[in-house]
Amino acid sequence: MLIVALDPPPAIDVYKWMLDRVSSLVDLVQGFKVGLPAIIRLGANEINKIFKNYNGLLIADLKLADIGDVMALTTEILYEYGFNAVIAHSFIGFSQALETLSTKCKELNMKLITVVSMTHRGSMEFIDKHVDEFLHISKVIGSWGIVAPATRIDLLRYIRKQQKEVKILSPGIGVQGAEPGIALCNGADYEIVGRLITYSQDFKKSALKVLEMQKKKVVECQI
Repeated sequence: MLIVALDPPPAIDVYKWMLDRVSSLVDLVQGFKVGLPAIIRLGANEINKIFKNYNGLLIADLKLADIGDVMALTTEILYEYGFNAVIAHSFIGFSQALETLSTKCKELNMKLITVVSMTHRGSMEFIDKHVDEFLHISKVIGSWGIVAPATRIDLLRYIRKQQKEVKILSPGIGVQGAEPGIALCNGADYEIVGRLITYSQDFKKSALKVLEMQKKKVVECQI
């Protein structure tokens, strides 16, 4: 299962860049993740035009980390512009924070995805030391999904063992070092792939190659 991260490079026509990739990949992938740089540069209204009539997973990756009322308001605005999923940090806690955001997501029928670990080495300095607490919070608030790194397979396996039902979305494929399919083999439901696909000259061909590599790796894991 493949989600494409849309993070446009500098000094390009962002609208055309995103439209070209979404149009070419929409029938191949299960969803798209749009980060803060793209939302700032293009604007939510223009992004809404690109994804008009799109029924797949459309994730706003703002990594929300604020008081509950602010996050709920932000999520309501994102919903108005067509997003159906939002990512938030777990470290902000439950009371008056993720509790409020979770209530708003359920009200809007939006998918809440919480970060329990990240792909960069700095995640081990603080975030990863509290993985069990973050997993507990995600369970209490009923997160639809959690973000766990494809770059640290032992941790990914541990996270899947602790939470059987939640969807795991794993970034870190490609440029950050993890090979396509490795996260799927170790408990992830989706692999998030960005630059390996979107920065290539033929992004549709690259996406097809990633999908083929995923299938091959999953078959190898089952042997």
